[in-house]
Amino acid sequence: MLRKSLTTAAIFGLLLAVLGAGSLHAQNSSAQNAAPPTAPAQTQGPRGASVATNHKADIPAYHPEAPKEPLPETLDSKQFLDAATRNVYTLAAKEKDFLYQQPCYCRCDKEVGHKSLLDCFTDYHGAHCVLCKKEAVFTYTESQQGKTAAQIRQEIMDGKWKDVDLTKHDDPLPSN
Repeated sequence: MLRKSLTTAAIFGLLLAVLGAGSLHAQNSSAQNAAPPTAPAQTQGPRGASVATNHKADIPAYHPEAPKEPLPETLDSKQFLDAATRNVYTLAAKEKDFLYQQPCYCRCDKEVGHKSLLDCFTDYHGAHCVLCKKEAVFTYTESQQGKTAAQIRQEIMDGKWKDVDLTKHDDPLPSN
């Protein structure tokens, strides 16, 4: 009887894990396809900074203006073993002001409480999320072409970050 109960419990637990993973995959898939076009409302974030939110259009949280206070540091890229993650964290550190003003379509604003794409790289979230990495590389590339944070944000909302090829960042960056 005990063996039958344990087997039933194990099967039930496995079923819950599979259903939970499928739900998370569906959530990430829908986040990748989201590209809402309307303007956001603004609320107060930490330290009095404006945080844009628009639940009607489902645009993830971001800061609509450049930071007025010093920003938190991104994690040290040297702690990551794989070159791609090291490279993305290195790029993120160079573009903190831009990342601060971008939404993150993996929906970490709802799941983790992030207030912008920058938050993904001040913790370990960006190391494990392909969407965050693509958006960060896209932001860096576009900023290097002279685009403003608002222009980049619109392109992110339009889904242009989805075309980023992260394999281009698999090799170590040249040291500067």
